[in-house]
Amino acid sequence: MSVPPGAHGSDAPATREVPLFDPVRVGGAREQLRRLVRHRRRAVALGLVVTAAALVAAGHGTSQQPGGQRESAPHARTGAAPGAALREHRRARTVTAPVRIADAATVRLLRPGDRVDVIASEPSAAGGAARVVAHGARVTRVPELLDGTAGLGALVLLAVPRADAAGLVGAGATARLAVTLC
Repeated sequence: MSVPPGAHGSDAPATREVPLFDPVRVGGAREQLRRLVRHRRRAVALGLVVTAAALVAAGHGTSQQPGGQRESAPHARTGAAPGAALREHRRARTVTAPVRIADAATVRLLRPGDRVDVIASEPSAAGGAARVVAHGARVTRVPELLDGTAGLGALVLLAVPRADAAGLVGAGATARLAVTLC
């Protein structure tokens, strides 16, 4: 079924055969992959910059006190850097707890900065049960042993999370405490 000339209208060009040609390729797959990776790196970098800026901005904020007065951030009052405010906040979450360890010789092995687990051994007729009271407590100070107190154990100051401090001191009142180095 052939179309008679002029059937398409007077403005349509005459039909012809399409010549053979090589396929057209726009950029290779490797280049597209490189471009995708390059933009992903930029997006991740931009996300990190925005996150860092948000954290710094949050550190420079003010807090509302119950009376309606505004209080500036701690580093704004003292002129300290925002990093100092973060360290101060972390320090507030931990407290220093004085703990009497049953074995004074073990305490002499400790140095400030050591990490220890504190274990409480409950006295009982069947031998008692041992339980870990504090995990990864940091030794802040080892006071000198006083003469004649070696039989009572030795004191050590430990930095522990505020939530663990009461349990640690309470266990020291009812059980014998020991430490293991982490």
